Amino acid sequence: MKKIDSIPTGKIERVTKLVTTGVKVGGNYLKYYGEKVVNPSLTKDKLHENNAADIYDGLKELKGSALKVAQMLSMEKNLLPQSYVDKFSLSQFSVPPLSAPLVRKTFKTYFKQYPEELFDSFSPDSINAASIGQVHKAKKNGKELAVKIQYPGIRESISSDIALVKPIAIRMFNLQGTSDEYFQEVEDKLTEETDYKLEISQSMKVIEDCEKIENLLFPHYYPEFSSDKIITMDWMNGIHLSEFCSSNASQEQRNKVGQTLWNFYMYQIHQLKKFHADPHPGNFLVDTNDNLIAIDFGCMKEIPNDFYVPYFEVSTPDSLNDMEYFTKKLYELEILKTTDKPKELEFFTDMFHELLSVFTQPIQSDVFDFAQPEFQNQIAALSEKFASDKTLRKMNGNRGSKHFIYVNRTFFGLYSLMFDIKAKVKINDFKKYLSN
Repeated sequence: MKKIDSIPTGKIERVTKLVTTGVKVGGNYLKYYGEKVVNPSLTKDKLHENNAADIYDGLKELKGSALKVAQMLSMEKNLLPQSYVDKFSLSQFSVPPLSAPLVRKTFKTYFKQYPEELFDSFSPDSINAASIGQVHKAKKNGKELAVKIQYPGIRESISSDIALVKPIAIRMFNLQGTSDEYFQEVEDKLTEETDYKLEISQSMKVIEDCEKIENLLFPHYYPEFSSDKIITMDWMNGIHLSEFCSSNASQEQRNKVGQTLWNFYMYQIHQLKKFHADPHPGNFLVDTNDNLIAIDFGCMKEIPNDFYVPYFEVSTPDSLNDMEYFTKKLYELEILKTTDKPKELEFFTDMFHELLSVFTQPIQSDVFDFAQPEFQNQIAALSEKFASDKTLRKMNGNRGSKHFIYVNRTFFGLYSLMFDIKAKVKINDFKKYLSN
């Protein structure tokens, strides 16, 4: 894979790159419509494939928050054509790495030493490269270590990247009138992900809180070999979760890994009220004993109690069967507003009732089989229905508390992973770890 000697960090450089990407996408459309004239039966498959490739090629050179967008979109299997999902999935743990000279320069800048001066051995070639940093293998005092190095200029470009993405997101997702607090929430979380000292402290706290969960492993972190832009931790042996999902693992193995993942998330959400909000395959490994290994805690989301309570109260069978109570909870969650017109109240009440009736099926069960396709098909059908709903497009899509952004993202991501694992899990098994 081609290595990168520099990353565009200035606003003008990054805008230029995005504009260039836009021109390529525009060219793809012109080519498609030209061929469509000659061949009316032509599908958009090739168009989607070309667009996905050009967009990904542009984002992977920018890295940072721009590439993080692709990483987040890759989890939205029901919202994007498969060619986008396939291409954007590469952003989870496989993008062009920084060249060895730039790695040494970055290390010297932020750690005041070259890597070979600090470690007994250090691999100049990265093992994994993703949106915010890349990982190298090292050794110190006989221990194998993973050293994550943050790309230069990433933190400084977040604000301008969000400003560039904002108008596109408003148009794509019908967010006219959206409060800036939505975009501020995303910007704040992306900024936190570039604070490696915060990530170390968060990682160590999660390990302390969750070490009681069976079949769940974590690396040990080394603050003495870490800095603002570098994190050193144990090297963990295992395959990425996506590799496990595509393997010939038995149903028993899948159930074990899936149960561990489910317990991990439910315990964090319901006990800690703070959870790992970036559930994609690149953040998990599976070892030879089918233990789940969590390796990245840069993105953590805290749930305030005034959101946590109505969020889970609105999802109960009693709530879904009592429309007066259900409507009250929608107001508490800022989905319904006192300024809504009668048509808006009716439309969004019905819409969210239908969504929650499907989406909450797993948590209303004692045992749920994520291998059965009915549930996944129901979610896909709802996504397609609302994506093409002309009434919804005419209404203000600005709905719900800002906390929905990362809480819903986590549930969608978790469900997506559970679908891929094809696990059958005990939904309330996590409760054995709860303290009174």
